[in-house]
Amino acid sequence: MAKTALITGILGQDGPYLAKLLIEKGYKVYGLMRRYSQPHMGNLKFLGLDKTVELVEGDLTDESSLLNLIKIVRPSEVYNLAAQSFVGSSWDQAKLTTEINSLGVLYLLNSIKFFSPTTKYYQASTSEMFGLANDGGYQDENTNFHPRSPYGISKVYSYWMTVNFRESYGLFTTNGILFNHESPLRGIQFVTRKITDGVARIKLGLAENIALGNLDAKRDWGFAGDYVEAMYLMMQAEQPDDYVIGSGETHAVSEFVKLAFAEIGITDWEKYVTIDARFKRPAEVPHLQARASKAETKLGWKPKVTFQELVKMMVEADIKRLQK
Repeated sequence: MAKTALITGILGQDGPYLAKLLIEKGYKVYGLMRRYSQPHMGNLKFLGLDKTVELVEGDLTDESSLLNLIKIVRPSEVYNLAAQSFVGSSWDQAKLTTEINSLGVLYLLNSIKFFSPTTKYYQASTSEMFGLANDGGYQDENTNFHPRSPYGISKVYSYWMTVNFRESYGLFTTNGILFNHESPLRGIQFVTRKITDGVARIKLGLAENIALGNLDAKRDWGFAGDYVEAMYLMMQAEQPDDYVIGSGETHAVSEFVKLAFAEIGITDWEKYVTIDARFKRPAEVPHLQARASKAETKLGWKPKVTFQELVKMMVEADIKRLQK
């Protein structure tokens, strides 16, 4: 029989890329979504998956819906990608962030433990858990956590709960500590899409500038399509484990801006950028840079798309969107 996979967060960025990969490998893919009167299917349509993924209703904050879903579907693999993932909003919506990102993981793991203990579970962890902590400028699986936002704190809880279910109940649970990964499917409120959408609008005469926050923050950026391959490889490993996934390079937000403007032939990009204090966080994470040697050695994973290629891809996609 074909393997089955349940993906939470199917309408976000990573879900469609992962669904495409799994379908190509012969999986039957279910996508969890909350009850919407008019669900936004744009990301699934972008990859031609809106008629291929079977959507099922449920909510990470409603344990009974998850218990029932796992009992019925009994998937081979569960990829928990759903989250309140916008870091900036987590200060104003700390309770909601905790309910979805922390308690939702507990509910999902309990559902698997009770009704489908052979199901493999992937937890989308994040480099934001490291915050200020680093080892010689890098972060890897041995780096302590020092989160700087309610989002990062909620993800530390879900990380350790995932480990605990593995150690307590013998479940196959794995954490992917993914560093920043972007794509044309990234939500418009995230800084990378805000930049590429803004650049596209300036190119087409639809805007005159982009309002941004901290241009000095440095991040390790990669392509979401590469990173979902790492998720899949973690779930095929003989033993469950936790892995840092990243490019090993770090770039300031200002570098992303510079490259994006270069794609439309503008070099004096500073004239088109305004700094808005509303977009600065109460506590910043200044520098994130992955050391992903464990994933390379044990999983054979390495990113394919370069930082420059990623920026180009996103700018071109936003120009095409707006031209339509």
